[in-house]
Amino acid sequence: MHRALALCSGVLLLAACGSEGPKAPDALETEIPDALKTAPAAPQPADAGAIGTPMSERVATIGLLNKRNNVSQDLEMKPGEQRRVGDVIVRVQACERTAPWEMPKETGAFVQVLVKQRGSNDQFDRIFSGWLFKNSPSLNVVEHPIYDVWVKDCTMAFPGEEAPANSATTEGSGAAG
Repeated sequence: MHRALALCSGVLLLAACGSEGPKAPDALETEIPDALKTAPAAPQPADAGAIGTPMSERVATIGLLNKRNNVSQDLEMKPGEQRRVGDVIVRVQACERTAPWEMPKETGAFVQVLVKQRGSNDQFDRIFSGWLFKNSPSLNVVEHPIYDVWVKDCTMAFPGEEAPANSATTEGSGAAG
């Protein structure tokens, strides 16, 4: 648990938001109000993302469940992106996972969840802002009667982690034994 928290301490939490990713064909995504499209950017430390994939190239997979209609979908977003699905906006500010040589294995993302106020056109309340962990979901929980949000993955690579199978298949493909 301490290692997971130490993982989080090196990453600053806020980055610019507003870019939209590709939309899933069956998603109920709608436009995000202009007032909610940007968040203040926090200064990044000089060594942020120095090991492994740069933050801007990572991809977080976030699960979103609407408990009213039992519709669940995966949202793939890069840090700094946000997606509106119906009456909820999910923002991903950062995602991390432990290096392959570190134990225990942990994957996490800093997520913000905003839900539309009842009876309003474009007024949203932030119901959650913090780190969510794949293997330790009880450390921090999105508590809402309608929406459930959790981290499924953070796609990133570390130096020396490239798949050696790729080079073996290209070298050995021409050999007929």
